Amino acid sequence: MKINFLGTGTSQGIPVIGSDHPVCLSSDKKDKRLRTSILLDWEGIQIIIDCGPDFRHQMLRSNCSKIDTILFTHEHNDHVSGLDDIRPFYFKYGTIPIYAERRVINSLTQRFPYIFNNINKTSSVPSVKTNEIIDQFIFKNKIVIPIRAFHGQLPILGYRFADFAYFTDVKIIQEPELKKLKNLKVLVINALRIEEHKSHLNLEDAIALIQRINPKKAYLTHVSHKLGFHKEIQRSLPKNIFLAYDELEIEIN
Repeated sequence: MKINFLGTGTSQGIPVIGSDHPVCLSSDKKDKRLRTSILLDWEGIQIIIDCGPDFRHQMLRSNCSKIDTILFTHEHNDHVSGLDDIRPFYFKYGTIPIYAERRVINSLTQRFPYIFNNINKTSSVPSVKTNEIIDQFIFKNKIVIPIRAFHGQLPILGYRFADFAYFTDVKIIQEPELKKLKNLKVLVINALRIEEHKSHLNLEDAIALIQRINPKKAYLTHVSHKLGFHKEIQRSLPKNIFLAYDELEIEIN
């Protein structure tokens, strides 16, 4: 299993437009962050989790020529607004299956009615096959386990794929769901900034949750400029926790 971090930034990315914050002015490539998304290659099955406003650039930068499905964590703009850019994949391979909760599908339908309305659809418009997530499901003979989390008051989903689990925009994972995260090799989870935040884990929260879940390795994503410089934060982390960065690729055996 291979994971490509397509983007590791928050809703504004880094640098933030017009900001003179030192991290936004950094020349370190690892301090440049597009909106959060990953590409998971699971024995040749190409899975995207979330496609935000940087999706087109991320696909070009990663040389991705095929995707098999898109999974959505929730409906916020920085996680869904790139959906129209699946057009080249649709033109080449046909209808693309997407997986999300019913609330998220409804939001996408309102946002992109021309994608979801099959009446009088033109050839230039992409097509998707919607799959509502209710419980764990099988995609191309692979078991995907959705895991409930909360982004403030908003219920969202993380996902477990064999020994790997991925979360973003999390504030709380309740005890029954934590039990689904035993024996992970790799966990990816958000760490927005140093200061407390009402709807995201801060760095202290994220480290405490990682230590509770106890994966062999963990990577932090959905990072804002207020977390600090990549090099400085990485030096402060426990030895099995890493600050992810755009274009980082890891492999899980």
